[in-house]
Amino acid sequence: MGNITLLSMNVVYGLAVILFISAVILLKLPFKIADSSPPRLPFGKVAVWPYQWSDLFGVLGIGGFFYIAAIGMAMIAEESVARPMTVPDLIAGIAVQFFLATVAVVIMVRRIRPVAWLGLAWKQWPFVFLLAPAVVVSMWTVFAILYELGYMELLQRMGVEQVQETVALFQESDDIAVIVLMAFTASVVAPICEEIVFRGYLYPVMKKFSGLWIAALCNALIFSAAHGNMSALLPLFIFGLALVALYEYTGSIWAPIATHFLFNSATVCIQLMVRFGYIPEAALQ
Repeated sequence: MGNITLLSMNVVYGLAVILFISAVILLKLPFKIADSSPPRLPFGKVAVWPYQWSDLFGVLGIGGFFYIAAIGMAMIAEESVARPMTVPDLIAGIAVQFFLATVAVVIMVRRIRPVAWLGLAWKQWPFVFLLAPAVVVSMWTVFAILYELGYMELLQRMGVEQVQETVALFQESDDIAVIVLMAFTASVVAPICEEIVFRGYLYPVMKKFSGLWIAALCNALIFSAAHGNMSALLPLFIFGLALVALYEYTGSIWAPIATHFLFNSATVCIQLMVRFGYIPEAALQ
């Protein structure tokens, strides 16, 4: 059976592109039939007014980068012997994430102050200490249900890799610098940079030109496929939808960042505890 992960990444990205373009065409056609009804009120707290048609090129560029990266990871996963992750590899990955987040900030900072753009002055910020754990526990519950329904068994029958590269690194690497840097990347860099890029920039652009629901679906599809791992595709898609919902509900990027941080940090801690024998590996099976 060829590279099922590579095929899946192409299908997911293709679906996201088709959904988004179709919605843009249907919603933005200049020859709509006149409607005397009042305009619909905006849904959610994520504003779309700062975004312009030129931002579609931003979506294309950033989305294209993640597509190429995902395809590359899928091709590497197909190799019988993958090259071990090194410190320079991780530093390069961190640099790329910060570069993409910086690109998004540079695009927007000339139009709107970052505090207003990302909802940084969120007055209800203490609420995140309840919201983030609740969402993470809910995600774990959903993932447990998927497991009980045979999701992992299905992937195993399809010949798909069962462990994400990050998890495998924590389980197998003997380089303490690599482990520490990966933990930092997963717990700090990814939540900040990915939320600025995916929820802070890509999602509102998609929302403006395709509507909330299509934007949420496309954003979650790209987010899940960007990680280049077939076994994590469905769980990360669900998690991506939850992060979009958090952003819309609160209007602040702090909520998805905190939830993403807690989710990744808990995963890192669990994997390290398994690695050093504090939790039996069988408990995660």
